[in-house]
Amino acid sequence: MKFVETKFSNKKDILKFPDHYVAVAVTLDDAGVEANSEGKKIIPAGTILGGGVLQDTSKLAKKASGAEAEGVLMNDTDVTYGPASGAMIIHGFIDSAKIPTPPDDATKAVLNQITFLA
Repeated sequence: MKFVETKFSNKKDILKFPDHYVAVAVTLDDAGVEANSEGKKIIPAGTILGGGVLQDTSKLAKKASGAEAEGVLMNDTDVTYGPASGAMIIHGFIDSAKIPTPPDDATKAVLNQITFLA
């Protein structure tokens, strides 16, 4: 795995209450992630994740919805050079206006420890 330090001008905070959350470390899958105009493959903060990572930590987290959802990606994560480490929120309050795609009702039901607020 290649180590790359990326500096962003500002950090996107998707949490409604930043002092109240639980996140677990995950490794994000780079498969299926489209490169942006700069050639970087960035998974945006607020992406709903799944892939069985809560049951088996050796699995890679990937975009999910409905019954497959397990958490929400906390920070933008660069997977340009392959799978990368990230933090997946499994409990807390998310600001729906700050995430790329608001979850549907089925996904919200599965993520019952996460509250999505307007």
